[in-house]
Amino acid sequence: MPFLELTLPCRESEQPRAERALEDVGALAVTMLDAEADTDNEHAILEPGVGETPLWPTLSLSALFPHDTDALLLLAALEAFDPGLDWTRASFRNVEDQDWERAWMDQYVPLRFGERTWIVPWNRDLPVEACSDLAAVVRLDPGLAFGSGTHPTTALCLRWLDTLAADGRLQDRDVLDFGCGSGILALAALKLGAASATGVDNDPQALLATRDNAQRNGVDEALSVHLPDDAPVRQYPVVVANILASALEALADTLAARVAPGGRIALSGILDGQQAPLVQRYAAWFDALQVEIDGDWVRIDGVRRAPN
Repeated sequence: MPFLELTLPCRESEQPRAERALEDVGALAVTMLDAEADTDNEHAILEPGVGETPLWPTLSLSALFPHDTDALLLLAALEAFDPGLDWTRASFRNVEDQDWERAWMDQYVPLRFGERTWIVPWNRDLPVEACSDLAAVVRLDPGLAFGSGTHPTTALCLRWLDTLAADGRLQDRDVLDFGCGSGILALAALKLGAASATGVDNDPQALLATRDNAQRNGVDEALSVHLPDDAPVRQYPVVVANILASALEALADTLAARVAPGGRIALSGILDGQQAPLVQRYAAWFDALQVEIDGDWVRIDGVRRAPN
């Protein structure tokens, strides 16, 4: 199936804003390349490693959308989301699925998070360090659902889950992954010892990707996936929500209600500078709120206090 590809030249300082806008209007995948690179070379498509920022002063963001997307309507939506960026510089072309998939998988490599957690592409060999019985290995085919581990928002959550497991706070617990994308966080939690995981996402394609990845990792019986309207109304000892800051604000009451007293929550998808109002908002329900920053992105985590 072909896709509509949007390419936007931008400065390094504009990259987080542009990427957030593209994801907000429904980009299926976003990657970046050096604006000075040889674009005829498939290996020019790059993504910085976890915790790194681009070294290039100018870069190009490429985003995929469904092939029948109206380019003019897309530009209007982007302009409305962030009028401070010059979206008139964007160009469009149609690309075939296999072109993008090959470039993506060429640059997707095994990654380690914390002490035990490994995210390994399904078509790559395990690194020697990941062959230990103590390693929690997730074999992932991200497809077109967000969540491969390379983005700092996902990395922040993976490291948080790894730390919970090391502290004994994940073993035999039930986990809610709100905005599950590829299922990467739910799968990592299960590999780290969680008893069960529930994935929630408003994108049916994300639910399909999560189910497929769960089967690939042999944990499908311990994981259930739901659209938000069909999700179980219950409390969990561990909740992670890797979504945009605006959604975290709008869903604060719902997410707080899903965390059991004494349970833990991690919120990500937050740009540095957006954390203060969210910390204040979630302080109505959570103690020991902490902020962890990775490049331009932030994770907030805390402990649910018992209702009065």
